[in-house]
Amino acid sequence: MTRTGGTSGSTDAVPFRTALRAWLAISLQTFGGPAGQIAVMHRNLVDDKRWIGERRFQHALNYCMLLPGPEAQQLAIYTGWLLNGLRGGLAAGILFILPGMAALYLLSVLYITFGETTAVAAIFAGLGPAVIAIVTQAVTRVAKRALTTRSLTALALMAFLALTLFHIPFPVVLFGAALTGLLLRPTLARTAGNASGHDNSPDSPAPLIPDETIDTKHPGRTRPLRVLLLGIVLWTTPVALVALTTGIGSTITTQGLFFSGTALITFGGAYAVLTFVAQHAVETYHWVTANEMVRGLGLAETTPGPLIMVLQFVAFLGAYTHPGSLNPWLAGTIAALLTTWVTFVPSFLFIFLGAPYLERLRSNHTLSAAMTGITAAVVGVIANLGVYFATHTLFTGTSAISWGPISLAIPAIEQLRPSAAAITLVALALIFRLRWPVPRTLATCAGLGILTALADWPIT
Repeated sequence: MTRTGGTSGSTDAVPFRTALRAWLAISLQTFGGPAGQIAVMHRNLVDDKRWIGERRFQHALNYCMLLPGPEAQQLAIYTGWLLNGLRGGLAAGILFILPGMAALYLLSVLYITFGETTAVAAIFAGLGPAVIAIVTQAVTRVAKRALTTRSLTALALMAFLALTLFHIPFPVVLFGAALTGLLLRPTLARTAGNASGHDNSPDSPAPLIPDETIDTKHPGRTRPLRVLLLGIVLWTTPVALVALTTGIGSTITTQGLFFSGTALITFGGAYAVLTFVAQHAVETYHWVTANEMVRGLGLAETTPGPLIMVLQFVAFLGAYTHPGSLNPWLAGTIAALLTTWVTFVPSFLFIFLGAPYLERLRSNHTLSAAMTGITAAVVGVIANLGVYFATHTLFTGTSAISWGPISLAIPAIEQLRPSAAAITLVALALIFRLRWPVPRTLATCAGLGILTALADWPIT
């Protein structure tokens, strides 16, 4: 059997320069969240160029769905590794995030510079309600794919109530969902294969390189340890350097440590972890306000690359507002770069460490059952995020009610923002009735925000 890909010393399956141009083109098309990003890669790699077979692409996607972090970027790293070894995985993964990273940094700078002007405030007044509709769409999409049994539906409801009413920490909810999946393994394991949401169609075009020629030999005994140690050193060294230069208690160091931990629990996509991030970034560390969290998500939706890039916006604003002894612009820039680094380096580590064991992991029914439980709970987690965003976008304030371990923020009807409610209804209609893409919906709602400002209709 001819072997291509798999290690840095292997023969390239396609010329590296050709692959590099392809990944650059793909990186400029990665709008629309993970579903759209995966579709772009499938169209380019499987349908158009026919470099990867349908079965191999699907196997890689299934593995990436098991990992914490942005599955679309991890899929790019994995397929790049298959085609061109280590340098192919590095190139594909870096190019996948580079355009979005640059675009969101520029938008962060513009937000700091012009965010308080009437025009920019009006644009964000339109983007906020659009984000509510986008999160609602995410809930329905994940629910259709994940809630295939009554027990999974009940698990999603329990996750929602645990976060909304009892404010149980996000990692605890994930652990409980995984444990529930293990306990219900006979029932849940049968649904685990539905998590990817992609068809393995026998009618897919024949690949340039057949599936059976892309294979990897069993890795050496020392390879996992070497990859793990190198990955951990690369991941943690920038955080250590920042801690030494700015202090262990500085905002940038705290962000580096916090987002390093977040990278390990980002199961179910960016929407799932944003509840956890919002809770700490807004209420614990005060890096951003709730409205700025919504605005950052709106900006991330308009840029290419993984949606989790919103963390860069949060870090930039937090460090700019609390720069310590640094210049605010320098603090914001370092924080943005550090957060991007600790968020995405683990994806490279997971792929280079685990890709040789892909088939073994896919056949592990215990792991599949745990992940099925987590996927179901993610529906409740995203629903909680939608409630959080809606409360802070549609109303000017809330009142808290408590009863034992239960606490809930209740908005009053007189605190409703009429323009925000109206734009939300428009956004819901555009997405669910007219099936408009996310960028077009965001642009329309931003325009509506400007119109409300011109009409002198209260937008805040």
